[in-house]
Amino acid sequence: MALEENAGTELLLQSFEGRFLAARTLLSFPWQSLEAKLRDSSDSELLRDILQKPSGGSFTLSEITAIISHGTTGLVTWDATLYLTEWAIENPAAFTNRSVLELGSGAGLTGLAICKMCRPRAYIFSDCHSRVLEQLRGNVLLNGLSLEADITANLDGPRVTVAQLDWDVTTVHQLSAFQPDVVIAADVLYCPEAIVSLVGVLRRLAACREHKWAPEVYLAFTVRNPETCQLFTTELGWTGIRWEAEAHHDQKLFPYREHLEMAMLNLTLQDSHTTPTGL
Repeated sequence: MALEENAGTELLLQSFEGRFLAARTLLSFPWQSLEAKLRDSSDSELLRDILQKPSGGSFTLSEITAIISHGTTGLVTWDATLYLTEWAIENPAAFTNRSVLELGSGAGLTGLAICKMCRPRAYIFSDCHSRVLEQLRGNVLLNGLSLEADITANLDGPRVTVAQLDWDVTTVHQLSAFQPDVVIAADVLYCPEAIVSLVGVLRRLAACREHKWAPEVYLAFTVRNPETCQLFTTELGWTGIRWEAEAHHDQKLFPYREHLEMAMLNLTLQDSHTTPTGL
């Protein structure tokens, strides 16, 4: 019986740590059970454990709670961002000593985690909306990282840049200047217009192969509408960009809504003259 009680206490603690201390919306939580255990003198160590949390790495984010604010959805952390962040923490070798370009960085959680835990050589946060870029810069500084233009930057850390990047107007020349080894994005497949713009910027990144580098591309998203996902893979096929699904990872660090279907693709960029493959 004691073993079962200890297991129950540990599960309760993990749930509290994962949800409350991660500043995520609590749709439900066994508050009565937690209160009862805190009142029980035999569980006096539970409160101490809670106060000592979080364990491991931590990040501080300034973000807006509203889904849409200032005319953009980029001021809040979305579920696929949590999923991609977990994958990155589980696969640090994909980023260690490499230059990373993130498309549609939003509040910046994934990039902050990679910069702190995966030791990249350089990291480029990018977005289009001016309010998002302002918040991004603030979150970078809030987590002890320095922007590249800062002469007091910590030379032991990655070179960090926050770049304004409009997918519809950016050029091959501009993208080549970033010279990324890895390109990542999360939750950017939310409407047909965004998909067309995203595939356009991926096509321009593929054209950068003339400069003798071809970045790896990892894209995480929530499967909200199968037709939207089908549109994306169809557009990739016409552009000659091959893709394969990444296996679901084992990390469960963040309390994203697990009933949602998450997916992650690994894209192989090819130049525009390559014949599309069947999907």
